[in-house]
Amino acid sequence: MLRQCLIAAIVCVVSFTGFGFVYNLATEGAVPYPPGLTFVRTGDISTRYREWGTTGTPVLLLHGFVESADTWASTAELLARDHRVYAIDLDGYGYSERVAPYDTAHLTQQVLDFISVMHLQRPIVVGHSSGAAVAAAVALAAPVNVGGVMFLDGDGLPLDGTANGGRDDGGTGLWIPQPFRTTLLRLVVRSDDVFRAAYEATCGPRCPALTEAGIEQWRRPFQVAGAEAAAFAVLSAGIPALPVDSLHRLASLPMPKSVVYGAEDPEYAPGSAEQTAARIGAPAPTLIPNARHLTLISDPATVAAAVESLAARA
Repeated sequence: MLRQCLIAAIVCVVSFTGFGFVYNLATEGAVPYPPGLTFVRTGDISTRYREWGTTGTPVLLLHGFVESADTWASTAELLARDHRVYAIDLDGYGYSERVAPYDTAHLTQQVLDFISVMHLQRPIVVGHSSGAAVAAAVALAAPVNVGGVMFLDGDGLPLDGTANGGRDDGGTGLWIPQPFRTTLLRLVVRSDDVFRAAYEATCGPRCPALTEAGIEQWRRPFQVAGAEAAAFAVLSAGIPALPVDSLHRLASLPMPKSVVYGAEDPEYAPGSAEQTAARIGAPAPTLIPNARHLTLISDPATVAAAVESLAARA
């Protein structure tokens, strides 16, 4: 019986390995970048960015995990009525050049370089989800260059919510060997159902339906040259995060802070928004009723109004 089980296991491994090699070969090749993208050199990275508006206080929007500058479009268009608005693809995401290491310090330097090269005068920095940690790190690194900080659907902490130093030991480890991990990634990226399910669970019923163009907007950054290898490195490293002590230091900085959460965000425990606001020295948080984790898509008007209010305090 043991021998039969061993033979069956060997057959399965050989079969799956063969499938993986054949599938990977059949799906090899990157897709081209969309036309009309805008880039700027920020230190060692060619950073892709989007820009809206021509006058007013600058607002810099930082996306979260597996997002891009495009995720901000609905909110940015509203803010552009009174502000110059910028959204960038953080290193490892979107269409920016992939340059390791994909850690919080490197992302922070990318943002600081962007502020410098674009000559932004004390922008309001808004970080969504894991982007909140990067926004906080930017403010801590150069407080005189930041006009205000907003945590949108994010607490800046590691995934386990502790003071363990964040991203350094928060990765997945990615023990899955080749060719299986490449096969798995491509199967996920090529599945419309995966994107729809993740979007619906994260964004909720208040969000606009995800069209074919919308799926492509989320999928394509994972299929351009260099994205696949970078995806494994980013996943291994984990999300951007800061220790609790660093976030407490944000409270002592003179710029205004703000915290905005979806009231039904499944990513966080009840009371997280209030705890986050107290930790970083912000007023009572704004809780958006019936909203989940993608408030910048589900409730752009409310988010834009909160950014306007923060800018008015800067």
